[in-house]
Amino acid sequence: MRLGLNFGYWGAGPSDNIQLAQEAERLGYDSLWTAEAYGSDAVTPLVWLASKTERIRVGTAIMQMPARTPAMTAMTAATIDLLTGGRFLLGLGASGPQVVEGWHGVVYGKLLTRTREYVDIIRKILRREQPLEHHGEYYDIPVRGGTGLGKPLKLIVHPLRANIPIYLAAIGPRNVALAAELTDGWLPVFFSPKRLNVFRASLDEGLARRVDGKTLDDFDIAPTVSVVLGDDVDACRQQIKPHLALYVGGMGARGKNFYNDLARRYGYEEAATRIQDLYLSGKKNEAVAAVPDELVDEIALCGPRERIKDQLAMWREAGVKTLICGASSLDAVRVIAELAL
Repeated sequence: MRLGLNFGYWGAGPSDNIQLAQEAERLGYDSLWTAEAYGSDAVTPLVWLASKTERIRVGTAIMQMPARTPAMTAMTAATIDLLTGGRFLLGLGASGPQVVEGWHGVVYGKLLTRTREYVDIIRKILRREQPLEHHGEYYDIPVRGGTGLGKPLKLIVHPLRANIPIYLAAIGPRNVALAAELTDGWLPVFFSPKRLNVFRASLDEGLARRVDGKTLDDFDIAPTVSVVLGDDVDACRQQIKPHLALYVGGMGARGKNFYNDLARRYGYEEAATRIQDLYLSGKKNEAVAAVPDELVDEIALCGPRERIKDQLAMWREAGVKTLICGASSLDAVRVIAELAL
């Protein structure tokens, strides 16, 4: 099982993150990952980290598809891969309606259709086999009905790799199947290694549709897991619960919250309802208190070294190939390396 290190949003300060990145590389971590929502972007900090390291791979978890045209994303991917000597991993995600429509001003639309077109266009651009043409429901290239001056173009630069690995963030059944069908890896959030059965049918469905014949052995399941190291397990859990409460309770509306749906699929229907009711009524502290300890233990690594060592076995057994750790301290980064590598 490979290790990754997720920096999330850029807020702690570049010097601290550089130290973490360089230590992760020294310890043998496989990859570094950055994220974006409606604050720092994912690309700029990633390139900064890549410039301060030498060998470790660098990935986006995730670049928001509605925020960029697929051509812009392909240009960015080719550029970073060239600058880093082939170290780039392209993690994509749709984000959610709140951010897509409320921040980017883009209609959320049909998630599966948009994603399929997006990945297809990126692949075409990176292959450079012919000038780009794509006429779909979401992307019309060259656009029809404009000045009439648009013409099919090829990427000017020659990518270092035409097959830059593409990862897709997904938790819904159909989107997980799409990830398994189209991409090289899957970036699940709040993944529970005890609940692989929740996703297995979708993974099998997507893999069965692949045209390249790749199987689950070739597919990188790469969840992000929060790591909180400490002697007091309850205190460690308390560092995870506000984040869980935000997503399960407040990241979406009633009936349209992917993370709440996931908690229900894990068997926490009653807790998911209560967390959402409390959060949406403004009782955020009560919502945090309503997050079950059991749910935290399923999706995070909390507590002293020996407890985390015992928990890691579940992640290996679930077929996780890359464990992307959300660890903000050098001690946690070092302990995970000692236990997993």
